[in-house]
Amino acid sequence: MVGNPRIPASADVPLSELLQRCGTGDAVSFRALYERQSGRLYGIALRITRQPALAADALHEALMQVWQHANRFDPARGSPEAWLTGLIRYRAMDIVRKHGREGGDAAIPDSADEAPGPLDALLASRDGKALHDCIATLEAAQRRAILLAFVDGLTHSEISARISAPLGTVKSWVRRGLLALKECLGP
Repeated sequence: MVGNPRIPASADVPLSELLQRCGTGDAVSFRALYERQSGRLYGIALRITRQPALAADALHEALMQVWQHANRFDPARGSPEAWLTGLIRYRAMDIVRKHGREGGDAAIPDSADEAPGPLDALLASRDGKALHDCIATLEAAQRRAILLAFVDGLTHSEISARISAPLGTVKSWVRRGLLALKECLGP
């Protein structure tokens, strides 16, 4: 049987290990990472951009960044899923800023936007119920800032402008809210 000896046939390699291998230029590991994560990442990008073509562009840019900079992933600083989610969020937000959400067809929601997204799936799960309960315990300002950042994909500056609050205050609300969520959700 012909195959890459670095990737087991079962492809049960942890995501963090795949990222480390991508950092050394291992194309087979990159393909395995793509197959595992591209659907989830595309869903996040689609939720932010609200246009399939822009979401695909964001996915492409984020995956190029993974290929070129996978060696920057540090497992001590967070999970590989969180690192990848951060990359796709920032790529998608950059694309939205470049193309503008309100211009052209962007103002018309497409049918993909009406389908349940990753957040809906999470909230339907047991973990999602716990997350929902923890979000409900946050102060109203923290809850609003976190939802605008992580559901709507807004930057701190955009949140500040939208709700007419100082940038430092918005950053504080997000930070304190995330710490409260971390404590509420436990280890």
